[in-house]
Amino acid sequence: MTTYSKGGTMNDILNSIDDDKQPSIMVPMGDLDIAEHSPDTVDELAMELATIKQPAKRIAIIGSRNLAITHQQMIETLTTALVRQGNTIITSGGSCGTNAAAIRGAMKSNPDKLKVILPQTIGQQPSDVQDQLIGVPNIVEHSDRAMMTLADASRVCNREIIDDCNQLICFLSHTSKTLHRAVEYAEENHKVVTVFYLD
Repeated sequence: MTTYSKGGTMNDILNSIDDDKQPSIMVPMGDLDIAEHSPDTVDELAMELATIKQPAKRIAIIGSRNLAITHQQMIETLTTALVRQGNTIITSGGSCGTNAAAIRGAMKSNPDKLKVILPQTIGQQPSDVQDQLIGVPNIVEHSDRAMMTLADASRVCNREIIDDCNQLICFLSHTSKTLHRAVEYAEENHKVVTVFYLD
């Protein structure tokens, strides 16, 4: 189950969640083909519905580093709210952009509900990223990826983050190839996916 949104304000996001405010659209049923649902499809939908209904989820938040300050504030506010609802946030390191905003938001609410998975080691992160990670209680490092390029290590890291979550929230542009691959991987693994396009 994937939902797509274009970047906007926090009110835009919250309003999109409120079903009571959504206009209804009538579709003539005679023009539609009857979709046949295989048992696998039914099982996937049931699994996704069960995930959505869970009172506390493991939510991965990843995305672009190149974000306007308003989008960073929105992600920080969203992350704070998700943690206050009892969810655990999983993200990666980042001195700016989506991951950094997610870390700030989770740390404001409950640091114990934050898990940061790094593509390599803390020592290989820029000094500003190392500074941001001070006080984060749950950091996963990967010395085994020390010789990989950052791009390759980041791709593996995104998959590890997605494997560890029930739901993925991704903020990206239409040209973000690495993030598009991460979204496809999450869909293939039947995660609940929400994508916010920033362009």
